[in-house]
Amino acid sequence: MLSKWVTVETAMENVRDGAEVLYGGFGGVGSPLLLIDYLLQKGVQDLTLIGNDAGFPEWGIGRLITKRRVKKLITTHIGSNPEAGRQMLDGVLDVTFYPQGILAEKIRSGGVGLAGILVEASQGWEMGTESPIIHVEDNRYRLETAISAQIGLIYAKRADSYGNLIYDKAARNLNPLVAMAADITIVEADEIVPVGELDPEQIMTPGIFVDYIVKSGGGHA
Repeated sequence: MLSKWVTVETAMENVRDGAEVLYGGFGGVGSPLLLIDYLLQKGVQDLTLIGNDAGFPEWGIGRLITKRRVKKLITTHIGSNPEAGRQMLDGVLDVTFYPQGILAEKIRSGGVGLAGILVEASQGWEMGTESPIIHVEDNRYRLETAISAQIGLIYAKRADSYGNLIYDKAARNLNPLVAMAADITIVEADEIVPVGELDPEQIMTPGIFVDYIVKSGGGHA
């Protein structure tokens, strides 16, 4: 069976200046640290990042923001990264906020082929948006369109060489959704085993959604 296990250099050839990048992780847990480090080394810039949070100034996804490699951020909060707040107030970083559940559903919609989701129009967070209003019976809803991206960067605890994935606890947050919603999904995994060694009942992301696998630490078969 096809092996998707490659070097980080091969996997990240697909990430170029101006790319839209979905990323997994939740408060730093489940972030693909090796892939983020390589992006910094590669020097790509003008990125659009889409993920749960802005990480921390000197750790994880937040390092790309600190080094000013990001032009736009779509997220749920930036409180753990003061640098993101400074850049937003200075007009350097364009930030769009969504509630966590709404952002997760927008990404999920992008992964399963839906156009979007309907959200109650009375909520306050969407003020100023141009999302269309949909009437269903006597209720008003705002259409929040699906999110997808060119690149998805995710982290898994275990993978087989085809890309079937198992996550560890809270690292499961957003990573499975990102895997589905990206045109090219790149996985960083702690352990990579031959096909057939993972318990099928524990697999959370099927390999069909994965394009490249990189081992944490950079090792290769």
